[in-house]
Amino acid sequence: MPATDLDLLVDAARAAGDIATAHFAESPEVWDKPDGAGPVTEADLAVDTMLRNTLCAARPDYGWLSEETEDTPARLTTDRLFIVDPIDGTRAFIEKSKDWSHSLAIAQRGEITAAVIYLPLRDLLFAAQKGGGATLNGAPITTTVQASLDASNVLATRPNMDPKHWENGAPSFKRHFRSSLAYRMALVANGQFDAMLTLRPTWEWDIAAGTLIVTEAAGTATTRKGAPLRFNNPHPQVDGVIAGGGLHAPLLAALA
Repeated sequence: MPATDLDLLVDAARAAGDIATAHFAESPEVWDKPDGAGPVTEADLAVDTMLRNTLCAARPDYGWLSEETEDTPARLTTDRLFIVDPIDGTRAFIEKSKDWSHSLAIAQRGEITAAVIYLPLRDLLFAAQKGGGATLNGAPITTTVQASLDASNVLATRPNMDPKHWENGAPSFKRHFRSSLAYRMALVANGQFDAMLTLRPTWEWDIAAGTLIVTEAAGTATTRKGAPLRFNNPHPQVDGVIAGGGLHAPLLAALA
């Protein structure tokens, strides 16, 4: 058994990458989830099964929360739990893009303590342990200090730019997009973009790993209203996410 939770997540993420890339090469079967919740592939389900079996066997006292596993109240009784998105960016996966990831995190009493975001087709493994800094493929990473909205590069979807969301109309930063929310947060942690934001209710499994990776890279990650991000909520969503380095505070101030 790996000596630390982070070692465990790293090994599991790499194993997930092996499964997913094999399915990726063979065009896996795709289904639509009920209630317009988006697509799911046989790769998502295969990765989810492997991760659940592997991680829960290694840490039987930890709870489990995953996008592809039916949720139960049992996780609310545990001090620690895994929060997993087997494939974040399933649409990108289906469309043969490389911008999908495996997002794995461990929360302890609401705070993330270990996290991995892995993009197997790009050979990018972002990792963090609480108090230990954040890394990309083993090298330390840090967020940017850019604090000017007009001079910044921000990862966001087009609906977030609706003027109704902003105090004085949408800022003139340069907007970019990546399919995976986890990947967006990792890119901010690595300083490739100044910030990311999503203003709609956000599932915990999309942002749990990225939250720790950003904060351990000297950045800040909060809800859209600036509140701390807490995990293992009875309904596993948070009120949007803003993550960045020097741009976090200006973004928060600019929102309505």
